[in-house]
Amino acid sequence: MEILFETSEHVATITLNRPDKLNAWTAQMGREVRGAMDAADADDDVRVVLITGAGRGFCAGADMSLLTDIVRSGLDAGTSPASRRAPIPEITKPVVAAVNGHAVGLGLAVALFADIRLAAESAKFGTAFAKRGLVAEFGLAWMLPRLVGAGNAMEMLLSARMVDAGEARQIGLASRVLPDGDFAAEARAYAVELAASVSPRSTRIIKRQVAQGMTQSLDEAFALAEKEMYLSLGCEDFKEGVAHFMEKRSPRFTGK
Repeated sequence: MEILFETSEHVATITLNRPDKLNAWTAQMGREVRGAMDAADADDDVRVVLITGAGRGFCAGADMSLLTDIVRSGLDAGTSPASRRAPIPEITKPVVAAVNGHAVGLGLAVALFADIRLAAESAKFGTAFAKRGLVAEFGLAWMLPRLVGAGNAMEMLLSARMVDAGEARQIGLASRVLPDGDFAAEARAYAVELAASVSPRSTRIIKRQVAQGMTQSLDEAFALAEKEMYLSLGCEDFKEGVAHFMEKRSPRFTGK
């Protein structure tokens, strides 16, 4: 196994577990991550998925042995470490990337395909592709400009330089920056609070709204919001949302 997977307090935690290699991505790791994500999505007890790396790194990109094999033997079907798909699948639950160290190349893509990125103060982000004679892989040419703007994305991709956590926060690459010393605990606390404090039904629908909004007109997005808001007013989580606020207590959402 190249990942660790555990669930508690409505949070499924996926830990990339090749710390001696800075969690460099392999085809096996990709299969295991995809399986864990699918399992978390299918588990009604899980409300948030937290993905992080063991040791000093988040993910240093594709394992270099994979790349050297391609140089030596050529590319054939199935050689790509991400199997020509997004490195993590789109699921209905919020995905939080706790970037505890370097997130480079494919590792950057893993972080970008999460919904929220928490960065340790010492975390660094980079594309690396241009320095390896490669191109913007794994959908980065689509995703990165939408997060940081076309100019910042172009500069990151063309220069392949490393971006520290402070700059990542400034340009919108990181949602929050947390202290190194308490990073793992604070990232987990964030995920647990997210799982406990908001409606699973709301997060599921909001994720779909944002995904569809990437290709919708304003009128289409407005119409979808009106439809979903009307449906929300009849659901159990809306009733509980009002009740816990009026009663000044913690919510007991069911996702219905």
